[in-house]
Amino acid sequence: MNILILGNTKDVHAVAIKQAITEAGATAYYLDTSLFPTHLKLSWQPGTTNGSLRLPSGRLLKITDIHSVYWRTFSGVNVPSLQDEQQQRIATNDSMGALRSLMQACPAHWVNSWQAYQLHKEKPLQLSMVKSVGVTIPKTLISNDQDEIIQFTNSLDKAIFKPVYGGAHTKTVTPAHLEPQRLELALRLSPVTIQEYIPGTNIRSYVIGDAIYSAEIRSSQLDFREDREAELIPVELPASIQQQCLDIAKVLMLEWTAIDWRLKPNGEYVFLEANPSPMFLHFENQTGFPITQKLVQLLMK
Repeated sequence: MNILILGNTKDVHAVAIKQAITEAGATAYYLDTSLFPTHLKLSWQPGTTNGSLRLPSGRLLKITDIHSVYWRTFSGVNVPSLQDEQQQRIATNDSMGALRSLMQACPAHWVNSWQAYQLHKEKPLQLSMVKSVGVTIPKTLISNDQDEIIQFTNSLDKAIFKPVYGGAHTKTVTPAHLEPQRLELALRLSPVTIQEYIPGTNIRSYVIGDAIYSAEIRSSQLDFREDREAELIPVELPASIQQQCLDIAKVLMLEWTAIDWRLKPNGEYVFLEANPSPMFLHFENQTGFPITQKLVQLLMK
């Protein structure tokens, strides 16, 4: 059984999964797209299953011989530098087009799929889709309109802001952020996500197939990802929220995800985000939950 790991040896999570797959009796290879097209080779005849990957080691894998792929990190492509900018752009687009096509055409079991990965980059749409299945989300505005942002922020008791795409931690909106000249300059560069601040407890739920593992994250930081001293305490979610975890995973096309909740003092769970390729080793070490084992089982299913 051949299993690919989208990533490389620089990622401890990729390394841990590869080792666990090997110990389980399957064969694992890294699929490091940063080596394409220089060292990683691909071929595919559209409309057929005639396709292959030749790994940097020289090993040839037919796409029909790949059982599953674990999506850890996608590095894009790495085209050698060219003096002609137009040729550079063409080469990069051709490489990405070929790679994207094969990744979607490969009949292997992807955990998670290209479509799920793309959806994660559209966080406002993710929120809307999650709300459509009956899950509570924070009041949210995505905008680069200064007047709309000020009006929305003033309607909230407390507001936070974060990037629309992600990649930075959550911060509290202060009067200085709303200073007209500063705000106008920032919004000329990009829109921003403004949300109501949800008081309460941080809960993270890992969903792996139909298995759910959750823990309370005790932290004094607004964004617990900034707190290396955060305490993890295993918890059992109410049955209704466990079902919401499964509903969220389904609507977002995720077979494996980490869902972040805020548990309000009144007992209401509010959805914040679902990650299609979350880090998990620290969580697993602190709680004892068998996340690696369940992931390997899902990949070998």
